[in-house]
Amino acid sequence: MIVLLGVLVVVIGFATKRNPLLVVGVAGIATGLLGGLSPGKVLAAFGDGFAGSRAVTIFAITLPVIGLLERYGLQEQARNLIARFAKLTTGRFLALYLGLRQIGAAVGLTNVFGHAQTVRPLAVPMAEGAAERKYGELPDRTREKVRSFSASADNIGLFFGEDVFLAVGSILLITGFVNTTYGTHLEPLQLALWAIPTALCAFVVHGWRLLRLDRQLERELLTAHVHNTAAVEAAQ
Repeated sequence: MIVLLGVLVVVIGFATKRNPLLVVGVAGIATGLLGGLSPGKVLAAFGDGFAGSRAVTIFAITLPVIGLLERYGLQEQARNLIARFAKLTTGRFLALYLGLRQIGAAVGLTNVFGHAQTVRPLAVPMAEGAAERKYGELPDRTREKVRSFSASADNIGLFFGEDVFLAVGSILLITGFVNTTYGTHLEPLQLALWAIPTALCAFVVHGWRLLRLDRQLERELLTAHVHNTAAVEAAQ
């Protein structure tokens, strides 16, 4: 039971807003030591996990490519593209992205979208561009809100969409554990079908939140505009 103190380390670390990589690393070391492993075995476990997960090192290729694309105007082109669609607001664009992300994850294309390759270089500039087209320059607080909603659209779309795919790791893990432990014959298709209503509910709920974002931005930016106008008039 004492081994579960590693979970407490994660909770405390995230609650105090520490570096996630540092928190997870410390929690892993603490769990290994509390579980009776020697420091050498803990280090070996980290090495085996890193070597066994080839996808961990993919950032070494993707980040330089994304950096070069941004250097040569990828974000500017994304803003120009969104400016052509007058009726596509920030909330509508992010709701569309949520649907595409969820559909892609449901058919197994979990790596087509993502924070590094899509959200930061494309989705965020387009969402900000839609807001700037209507309200002009965005305050830093509003810009951070748009970015957070962009990230949430990707997270929720992936999380609730991938369970609809039959060959995803979580589905196979659940069926394998249940069949082995309880002697049942649960098929991945059964879990995938039950995941569809959950995915639809997640899309409706978060899609409504994204569409509601347009009203929030309008209220915040109009209020900020009124305050700025009043401040200018008072200064004169």
